[in-house]
Amino acid sequence: MLGAVFLAPPAAVAADNPPAEPLPRFATLRADEVNLRVGPGKRYPIEWVYRRKGLPVEVFAAYETWRKVRDSDGTEGWVDQHMIAPARAVVVQGEVREIHAAPDARSAVVARAQPGVIAKLVECSGPWCRIEAQDARGWLKRSEVWGVYPDEDVR
Repeated sequence: MLGAVFLAPPAAVAADNPPAEPLPRFATLRADEVNLRVGPGKRYPIEWVYRRKGLPVEVFAAYETWRKVRDSDGTEGWVDQHMIAPARAVVVQGEVREIHAAPDARSAVVARAQPGVIAKLVECSGPWCRIEAQDARGWLKRSEVWGVYPDEDVR
Protein backbone atom coordinates (compact mmCIF):
# COMPACT_ATOMS: atom_id res chain seq x y z
CA MET A 1 0.00 0.00 0.00
CA LEU A 2 1.33 3.40 -0.94
CA GLY A 3 1.58 6.25 1.56
CA ALA A 4 0.09 9.67 0.98
CA VAL A 5 1.97 12.04 -1.31
CA PHE A 6 1.77 15.77 -0.68
CA LEU A 7 2.91 18.48 -3.03
CA ALA A 8 4.98 21.28 -1.55
CA PRO A 9 3.06 24.58 -1.41
CA PRO A 10 4.56 27.67 -3.02
CA ALA A 11 6.56 29.83 -0.64
CA ALA A 12 5.15 33.19 -1.70
CA VAL A 13 3.01 35.04 -4.20
CA ALA A 14 3.14 33.76 -7.74
CA ALA A 15 4.74 36.52 -9.83
CA ASP A 16 2.19 36.19 -12.65
CA ASN A 17 -0.85 36.25 -10.32
CA PRO A 18 -0.38 38.78 -7.50
CA PRO A 19 -3.33 39.27 -5.11
CA ALA A 20 -5.41 42.42 -5.38
CA GLU A 21 -4.96 43.03 -1.65
CA PRO A 22 -1.66 44.14 -0.09
CA LEU A 23 0.50 41.59 1.72
CA PRO A 24 1.03 41.22 4.56
CA ARG A 25 -2.22 42.44 6.13
CA PHE A 26 -4.63 41.56 8.89
CA ALA A 27 -8.14 40.30 8.18
CA THR A 28 -10.77 38.12 9.87
CA LEU A 29 -12.36 34.74 9.23
CA ARG A 30 -15.70 35.07 7.46
CA ALA A 31 -17.46 31.93 8.77
CA ASP A 32 -17.98 29.84 11.90
CA GLU A 33 -16.11 26.95 10.28
CA VAL A 34 -12.97 27.54 8.21
CA ASN A 35 -10.56 24.83 7.09
CA LEU A 36 -6.83 25.50 7.42
CA ARG A 37 -4.97 23.33 4.91
CA VAL A 38 -1.30 22.36 4.62
CA GLY A 39 -1.21 23.59 1.01
CA PRO A 40 -3.11 25.90 -1.37
CA GLY A 41 -5.88 23.66 -2.68
CA LYS A 42 -8.62 21.23 -1.71
CA ARG A 43 -6.31 18.31 -2.51
CA TYR A 44 -4.21 19.20 0.53
CA PRO A 45 -5.23 17.77 3.89
CA ILE A 46 -7.00 19.86 6.50
CA GLU A 47 -4.61 20.59 9.35
CA TRP A 48 -7.02 22.54 11.55
CA VAL A 49 -10.65 23.72 11.57
CA TYR A 50 -11.28 27.18 12.97
CA ARG A 51 -14.66 27.52 14.67
CA ARG A 52 -14.60 31.20 15.52
CA LYS A 53 -16.09 33.65 13.01
CA GLY A 54 -14.34 37.02 13.21
CA LEU A 55 -11.03 35.57 14.41
CA PRO A 56 -8.20 37.85 13.29
CA VAL A 57 -5.53 36.34 11.05
CA GLU A 58 -2.48 37.74 9.32
CA VAL A 59 -2.51 37.10 5.56
CA PHE A 60 1.08 36.95 4.35
CA ALA A 61 1.18 34.95 1.09
CA ALA A 62 -1.09 34.15 -1.84
CA TYR A 63 -1.35 31.51 -4.54
CA GLU A 64 -4.25 31.71 -6.99
CA THR A 65 -7.42 31.83 -4.81
CA TRP A 66 -5.65 30.65 -1.65
CA ARG A 67 -4.18 32.77 1.14
CA LYS A 68 -1.55 31.70 3.62
CA VAL A 69 -2.50 32.91 7.08
CA ARG A 70 -1.09 32.98 10.60
CA ASP A 71 -3.18 33.16 13.78
CA SER A 72 -2.30 34.72 17.14
CA ASP A 73 -0.82 31.40 18.33
CA GLY A 74 1.54 31.29 15.34
CA THR A 75 -0.29 28.47 13.53
CA GLU A 76 0.10 28.83 9.75
CA GLY A 77 -1.73 27.31 6.80
CA TRP A 78 -3.75 27.94 3.68
CA VAL A 79 -7.35 29.19 3.52
CA ASP A 80 -9.64 29.79 0.54
CA GLN A 81 -9.79 33.56 -0.06
CA HIS A 82 -13.60 33.48 0.16
CA MET A 83 -13.31 32.55 3.84
CA ILE A 84 -11.41 35.77 4.65
CA ALA A 85 -13.15 39.11 5.30
CA PRO A 86 -11.47 42.53 5.26
CA ALA A 87 -13.01 43.45 8.64
CA ARG A 88 -10.50 44.12 11.41
CA ALA A 89 -10.41 42.56 14.86
CA VAL A 90 -7.89 41.95 17.60
CA VAL A 91 -7.30 39.27 20.24
CA VAL A 92 -6.56 40.36 23.81
CA GLN A 93 -3.15 38.98 24.82
CA GLY A 94 -1.43 38.15 28.09
CA GLU A 95 -3.55 38.81 31.16
CA VAL A 96 -6.81 40.56 32.01
CA ARG A 97 -6.62 44.00 30.38
CA GLU A 98 -8.27 47.26 31.39
CA ILE A 99 -10.34 49.01 28.74
CA HIS A 100 -10.11 52.76 29.25
CA ALA A 101 -12.61 55.52 28.41
CA ALA A 102 -9.89 57.49 26.60
CA PRO A 103 -6.45 56.75 25.13
CA ASP A 104 -4.80 57.53 28.46
CA ALA A 105 -3.85 55.12 31.27
CA ARG A 106 -5.20 57.67 33.79
CA SER A 107 -8.67 57.68 32.22
CA ALA A 108 -11.56 55.73 33.74
CA VAL A 109 -11.61 51.97 33.34
CA VAL A 110 -14.88 51.09 31.58
CA ALA A 111 -14.40 47.30 31.41
CA ARG A 112 -11.89 44.50 31.68
CA ALA A 113 -11.11 41.99 28.93
CA GLN A 114 -9.94 38.42 29.46
CA PRO A 115 -7.07 36.98 27.36
CA GLY A 116 -8.47 35.50 24.14
CA VAL A 117 -11.37 37.93 23.85
CA ILE A 118 -11.94 38.98 20.24
CA ALA A 119 -12.81 42.64 19.78
CA LYS A 120 -13.70 44.71 16.73
CA LEU A 121 -10.83 47.06 15.90
CA VAL A 122 -12.21 50.57 15.38
CA GLU A 123 -9.00 52.60 15.17
CA CYS A 124 -5.36 52.74 16.27
CA SER A 125 -3.10 55.71 16.57
CA GLY A 126 0.15 55.79 18.46
CA PRO A 127 0.22 53.33 21.37
CA TRP A 128 -3.58 53.03 21.73
CA CYS A 129 -6.35 51.17 19.89
CA ARG A 130 -10.08 51.77 20.21
CA ILE A 131 -12.05 48.53 20.34
CA GLU A 132 -15.61 47.25 20.69
CA ALA A 133 -16.26 43.93 22.43
CA GLN A 134 -19.79 42.89 23.34
CA ASP A 135 -21.13 45.87 25.32
CA ALA A 136 -17.71 47.36 26.09
CA ARG A 137 -16.19 50.17 24.05
CA GLY A 138 -12.95 51.88 24.81
CA TRP A 139 -9.19 51.96 24.48
CA LEU A 140 -6.50 49.31 24.99
CA LYS A 141 -2.77 49.65 24.56
CA ARG A 142 -1.61 48.35 21.20
CA SER A 143 0.88 46.10 23.00
CA GLU A 144 -2.01 44.30 24.77
CA VAL A 145 -3.61 42.95 21.59
CA TRP A 146 -2.71 40.87 18.53
CA GLY A 147 -4.02 41.86 15.12
CA VAL A 148 -2.45 45.22 14.36
CA TYR A 149 1.09 46.09 13.28
CA PRO A 150 3.29 48.14 15.65
CA ASP A 151 3.35 51.29 13.48
CA GLU A 152 0.06 50.83 11.63
CA ASP A 153 -2.56 53.59 11.71
CA VAL A 154 -6.08 52.18 11.52
CA ARG A 155 -8.99 54.53 10.88
